Amino acid sequence: MLFAPVSRRYAFGPSLRAFDRFFADAARSAEPQQAASQDAQEGQAYTLRFDVPGVSREQLNIGIEGSIVRLETVADAPRQYKAAYELPLDIDVAKSEAKLEHGVLTLKLAKLQPESRATKLTIN
Repeated sequence: MLFAPVSRRYAFGPSLRAFDRFFADAARSAEPQQAASQDAQEGQAYTLRFDVPGVSREQLNIGIEGSIVRLETVADAPRQYKAAYELPLDIDVAKSEAKLEHGVLTLKLAKLQPESRATKLTIN
């Protein structure tokens, strides 16, 4: 009779990978439903979309401070949303716009272009 060692790691490998995928998918689905999807990083602006069904524009508050975007509903809104997102660059509020259509909030956030503070030094 011949005995060969059996590696259990290979026997359970596929099921462990499926187990890992299950928990990774569960963690992703546990994220808030209003999670932003950064659709485009155009040259001068970011475009973000949020699913906020059942909320009117009067019930939404959008706050921008530097590179942080905060979304929040008022207390009497039928659904409650509260989230904050940080973008890589500061946002120019004057050139940004927000639109709410059919339960989808679309933010077009203009990037704040840094001003050069360099001065020209004369050579003596």
